[in-house]
Order: sequence, then C-alpha cells, then structure tokens
Amino acid sequence: MKILFVSPEGLPFSKTGGLADVVEALPRSLVAMGHQIAVLLPRYRGNQASRTVLPSLSIPLGHRMRFPAIAEAGTFEGVRYFFVDDPAYFDREKLYGDQSGDYPDNPQRFAELSRAAIEFAKQVWMPDVMHCHDWQAALVPVCLRTIYAHDAAVNHLPVIFTVHNLGYQGLFPRTALALAGLPEDLFRTDALEYYGKVNLLKGGLVFSDYVTTVSRKYAQEMQTAEFGCGLEGVIRSRGNRVVGILNGVDYAAWSPETDTNIVATYSAKVMDGKRLCKKDLLATFHLPSDNLGRPLIGIVSRFVDQKGFDLIAQVASELMKEDLAIVALGNGDAKYEKLFQELGKKYPARVGVKIAYDNIVAHKIEAGADMFLMPSRYEPCGLNQIYSLRYGTAPVVRATGGLDDTVEPYDARTGKGTGFKFEQYDGAALLGCVRQAMAAYRDLKQWRTIQMNGMAKDFSWKASAGEYVKLYDAARQARVQMAAASSNP
Repeated sequence: MKILFVSPEGLPFSKTGGLADVVEALPRSLVAMGHQIAVLLPRYRGNQASRTVLPSLSIPLGHRMRFPAIAEAGTFEGVRYFFVDDPAYFDREKLYGDQSGDYPDNPQRFAELSRAAIEFAKQVWMPDVMHCHDWQAALVPVCLRTIYAHDAAVNHLPVIFTVHNLGYQGLFPRTALALAGLPEDLFRTDALEYYGKVNLLKGGLVFSDYVTTVSRKYAQEMQTAEFGCGLEGVIRSRGNRVVGILNGVDYAAWSPETDTNIVATYSAKVMDGKRLCKKDLLATFHLPSDNLGRPLIGIVSRFVDQKGFDLIAQVASELMKEDLAIVALGNGDAKYEKLFQELGKKYPARVGVKIAYDNIVAHKIEAGADMFLMPSRYEPCGLNQIYSLRYGTAPVVRATGGLDDTVEPYDARTGKGTGFKFEQYDGAALLGCVRQAMAAYRDLKQWRTIQMNGMAKDFSWKASAGEYVKLYDAARQARVQMAAASSNP
C-alpha cells in the first residue's frame, strides 16, 4: 500500500511537540511492514533539500495565486520525504508564530500545504491513502470532498485524519475562508462554521473517512463536554468512524540497555546501572549524594496547567514535607517556572530545576529517577510515562487519556501493576498518590516487582502500525463502496 503523510511538522526536519515524533516513527514502522511511505512537510528554515521535483505549483488562495515548489529531502530508513517549498510562507524563525503570537497568515500558509498535498498526489506520487495530521492539514479532506469533488484523478482518495491534541483547532475569523481559497458555502454548521468563526480542525473531523486520535481513552474523552473543547458533538456524530490508536515509542532511542545519553546502561536482569544513573542525575542537578536513599521524583514537561502544574502548586509545601527529592526539566508559564525556582532556592539539597528543554538531561531523568510525575489535566497519549516504564521508573499519573491506557495501578495483594494513578483532579489526590508510591518504594521487594512489571511492557510501534493498516484498508473499502453506490443509484 502507498500512504502519503501530510503534516505541519515531523522529524528529522522539524519539531515543536510529540506530533513530530509520530510522523517520524509511524512511517518507518509501516515501511518495515512492506508499505511505501512518503511524508510531505513544509520546508522550514534550515531544512535541506536534495532536488526540486516540481519547480512550481499553481495554488489559488482567494484572489491571489501562490506558486510553491515541491522539493525532495531524501529517503531515511525507507521513508521518502518531500517539502512544500515557499520561502515567504515557511522560511521563518518559528513554525507557527513568534513572540507576538501566531502568524496572522496561518490560514493561507496551511491552506497552501493542503492544496499542495493534493497536487503532489496528482502530479508526483499517487497514494492509496492520505494520512493527515492536526488542523494544519485538515483542509486536505475538505478540499478533496469539495473543490476536487469532480476531479477523477483524486476524488476517490480515502483520508485518515489524526487529532493529536483537540485543544489546538485552527480557529480564525470568517474572512479566513476567502483567504484560504475556500468556497463561502463551507461556512455552515455541518462544515467549517463554529460560533461565527472558521474552525479548520472541524473540517478534518467532518470530511475525513476516519478520525483517529492517539489513545483509546482519549477517543472516548474527546466525545465528552469536559474534554471535547466544544467539538464533542461533531466527534460523536462520526460514530464508529472515530478510533483511538495508542502512539508507540521508539525503543531504539529510549531503552536503558542501549541509551548513549546515560552514564551506565542496565536491563531488567541486571539493574546495577540504575543506581549509577541516579547518582549521576543528582550530580547533574547539583544535589548531594545523600539523596541516593530517598525516592527521587523526575519531571520532564511543559510547565502549564494542562500538565497538572496547578495541582503541583497546590500541594508543593506539603510535598516537600515528605522525605523525597525532585528534579524538574522544562519550561512554560512564568508562574510555574518561578514556583520551581523558588522551591530550588528553599530546598537546595532536595530540589533541582532546569528551565529549558535538554534531550540528554531528559534521558538522564528517565534513567536516574525512581518515580516519574505526570499529573495531567488531560493527556491525549503521553510518551514520557511509557519511557519511564522501560527504564524501571514508576509513573505517578492521573488516570486520563493515554496515561490511563498505559499505566496499570500497582496492587500489593496480586503483585500486578506498573505504577500509581489517581482519578480526582485535585492536589489532595495527587499528594495521596505520591505517598502511596513512597510507601511501596520503602519495600524493596515490592518496588522491584513494580519495576520488572513496567520494564516487561511493550509499547513499540509495531502493534499500533498494524492497527493503522487495518484502518487504511477499511477507508479504502468504504470509498470503493461509496463509488459503487453512486454509480448504481
């Protein structure tokens, strides 16, 4: 099968979040299964191309025409990468916005990406299925079913649309329709209209053949008022065309047996290296070695409400009364950066903080911490808790989204479970969960059982890629049936 991925970002070329990791890892897993994969991305600043495939496409955007090129970036692990090359739109310091906010021409920029993807399919690489990601690529199914509805070259193409985080919707004034070159009749409640504005993500939800998201639990949650971000009704209306497929992880990069970023490797059979990693982690954060005997909690995160930092703020003083140490890596809202900096000053022997993102330090935290804290308000999938399991670092999480799907609460009576979960979104529940984890930590036999249970779990991409293949086949069959029905009224 030939599958074309259309995404606003993807490694090894561009990244702002977990979407980029998926767009790197899933195609490689599909190639390993025997499929042909191409990935189409914007050519951002610094991206190197190997050759120009098409010197110019004609893309109408309202009353203007754009003429982006298509460039090939090369083949990596069997995946072919291509760029939509338009320097005026994509050769900028950041991907989606700068210090003053989102780029005001984002509707045009990503309408161009979507229209270029369809033309790319017509003129360069015709796929069997198109797999589009997030609001920036949502206009692919919209355009296929409207502007290209009578174009026999592409109107048969099935589209899978993946929502990585429903909180980002591509919401713009009504004028964005014309700027993006879309017909005015799409401004209706069963299309792109959303409380007087244009919602591009809604277009992807309505016009794609199947909607997927990145965990089974999140697929259920986003159909509720609490997590649906105003689109729960639209999502419910798609019925069984909404599917949750858990993101996998790349164990080639995240495994304590082979990790080159940590001071000592280790495995479930030989755990000695983990203590050395803990000692190195303490040194990295300038914490004294007497913390070796305390449970060490690791945090790698954006410092924002969504990640549960409001809960941490609620119980920070109570948390520090416990006999534990904390290392935190990340950045985000100034109030939470300040919170951790102040904790570091008040408890310099037990709290280490780095306000940044540092991949090497992230690996050190996964390997050296005893517990990993993710108290998210909502979490479509989450990857760090899955990394933690492989590193024998017990996750302490809220039971939401992918966190609920991947972490099994430890039960001392049965010896089953891989970590610790709390349900209620409040500080007291978080604190109680941490205390439960600390009690288990004090029992060496219990703790080793938890570690072994977690390290035995397999969340590699192979199983998830297989689920996507089934969905690609289902979408193709649905299109065949629709074509047959339309030809035999």
